[in-house]
Amino acid sequence: MATLRDYIKIKHGYAFKGKNISTIDNNIVLVTPGNFAIGGGFKEEKCKYFDAEYPDDYVLKEDDLIVTMTDLSKAIDTLGYSALVPKSKGNRIYLHNQRIGLISIETDSLDKHYLYWFMRSPYYQRTIASTSTGSTVHHTSPDRIMDIEIDLPELIEQKKIAGLLDNIEEKIAINNEVNKNLQAQAFALYSQIIIDNADNTWTPGVLSDIADITMGQSPKGDTYNEDGVGTVFFQGRAEFGFRFPTRRLYTTAPKRMALANDTLMSVRAPVGDINVAYEDCCIGRGLASIHSKDNHQSYVLYTMFNLRKQLHIFNGEGTVFGSINKDSLNTMPIVIPPIKVIDTFGEIVAPMDNAIRNNYAEICHLTNIRDSLLPRLMSGELDVSDIDI
Repeated sequence: MATLRDYIKIKHGYAFKGKNISTIDNNIVLVTPGNFAIGGGFKEEKCKYFDAEYPDDYVLKEDDLIVTMTDLSKAIDTLGYSALVPKSKGNRIYLHNQRIGLISIETDSLDKHYLYWFMRSPYYQRTIASTSTGSTVHHTSPDRIMDIEIDLPELIEQKKIAGLLDNIEEKIAINNEVNKNLQAQAFALYSQIIIDNADNTWTPGVLSDIADITMGQSPKGDTYNEDGVGTVFFQGRAEFGFRFPTRRLYTTAPKRMALANDTLMSVRAPVGDINVAYEDCCIGRGLASIHSKDNHQSYVLYTMFNLRKQLHIFNGEGTVFGSINKDSLNTMPIVIPPIKVIDTFGEIVAPMDNAIRNNYAEICHLTNIRDSLLPRLMSGELDVSDIDI
């Protein structure tokens, strides 16, 4: 059987100097393994940036096909997966970093988007994981990737398969973009209604005045599984998405719980990353849940977004890495508006938060459809001959 070596080449990235790598968004994204979603695809939630001159030969173009060759996760859940470089917005630049491979297709018989989906298939990723090296940090290489066997269908069939999956992906992307816009609008309303209107008649207080805080506690490792048995479990921020964390682990012996719609916050470096619990879930020692005392959860959520700058100082507090304890979180200073102001904010923003939640539910549904179709399309189990493209 043919291998990927018969169709592609993979170029290594450039070793950009660490002293010029930053978390401050200057529109020059240094693509890292962190830009690859679990299961493949590009994500921009946790970007690194580069603030020095860079070689033009290592600037990525829109729709370039890239692959990650390093993975720090125990589950090896991003290693070898593919992503497509997104369309640049506002002259955004994406740099080709080391341990990221740039794939060039060397034949007209292979469709790039079909290869993109092949490199997100369970068969492909299992093969990559089984041939990886390293125990803590997992690695693959261009040679290992190119040694993978592929049974390539006719080009027209490739295009139909890729087109079908691309359409689902586009619908997911649209919903994600709508959610980002809704969240930005909601925070703008928080700024307008609460931050900009604060005066000396408002009550100085602390976070524990408006919220109950639960610090996570990790169950024993032998209670974990990925088979959906027990309670959804999040150890830390590793599964955080734009708004809601991605289910991966479950535990049969949950200890500390967060309730649906509670704010989830990372309490270990980087301190202050925020998500929302989509459902009741167990939280590990890397997280805290923040629950409104009087059912003003939208107000609490956007207050936490507003506290991120203050929380950032805790990233330098630990001897090895940053952290925050319950007392420090409870006593975070805030200014509390009159209840009428909080009610007004909630009446406007809670429906927006519900829309974000509903859009996310549709994203999950589309994702399940895509993930169900992908292996069946790649294996030829599903006939695409009647599909028009």
